[in-house]
Amino acid sequence: MTATQIHDVTAAVLRTLDGCTDARYKEIMSAVVRHLHALVEEVDLKPDEWMAAINFMTRVGQTCDEQRQECILLSDTLGVSMRVVGLEQARRSAKALADREASATPTEATVQGPFYWEGSPLMPLGADIGEGMPGDPAYYSGTVSDTHGRPIANCCLDIWSGDGEGIYDMQMDGEVGMRLRGRFHTDDQGRYHFWSIKPTYYPIPMDGPVGEMINKMGRHPNRPGHIHAMVYADGYVPLTTHLFPTDSPFLDSDVVFGVRDSLLIPFDKHPPGTAPDGRTLTRPYHTATYDFHLAPAA
Repeated sequence: MTATQIHDVTAAVLRTLDGCTDARYKEIMSAVVRHLHALVEEVDLKPDEWMAAINFMTRVGQTCDEQRQECILLSDTLGVSMRVVGLEQARRSAKALADREASATPTEATVQGPFYWEGSPLMPLGADIGEGMPGDPAYYSGTVSDTHGRPIANCCLDIWSGDGEGIYDMQMDGEVGMRLRGRFHTDDQGRYHFWSIKPTYYPIPMDGPVGEMINKMGRHPNRPGHIHAMVYADGYVPLTTHLFPTDSPFLDSDVVFGVRDSLLIPFDKHPPGTAPDGRTLTRPYHTATYDFHLAPAA
């Protein structure tokens, strides 16, 4: 097929969208067709290569279940998730910069990842979601405010992470239930505090088609240590982000490209003794502080 004939096919496919009444859907699908056809032509794609791609995508879908999201993992490891997050962040930041009364920009977002589990237990401030879990105890505290510096009361922080060995509850065999997950609400001054563990680095799941792709690309599979936070309240743009220990390996080569400098925080180590909340610990522990900023909703 000549280049002219290829372009004829592209034009023909695009014409089939003439009757589409959803303008945004038409815009997106038109771009998908143009770019996909351009890819075929650019690399002179062979039939067996395209069939291999179809089989790969089929296996990605078949690997998904109620606790595993291989499609999200594929999006994350190809950097698509962070491109989408980055565009949304740019929109939020532009609005904040246009607001001359704003004193802060919104906290940077990053990928949700494949291990989010909706419906984690509601916990009182100060509760320990890391009790009995592998890993070093860590006390997290800080505030949630808007971009004008006003505290946001009753703001939900939905927190989750892997354990000290980098394993999430969803990756464990059997019915282990939710581990290292909890939802906390800020007090009337926008403050939060809770206990968990200091997160450690870990490899993404490598036993599926995405793992095969990573190996074939010659990449390492590791994510730096991080704890997830989904922060939201009525009247504000919801935020999904991570907090990364500054001493974690792989900060400069996160397999899902999710690290942002503004999300790196020190985890100060302390000997056994009295913690900031008055709790007495018989083993060393860490403290980490971070203040979140949410953009007001339009």
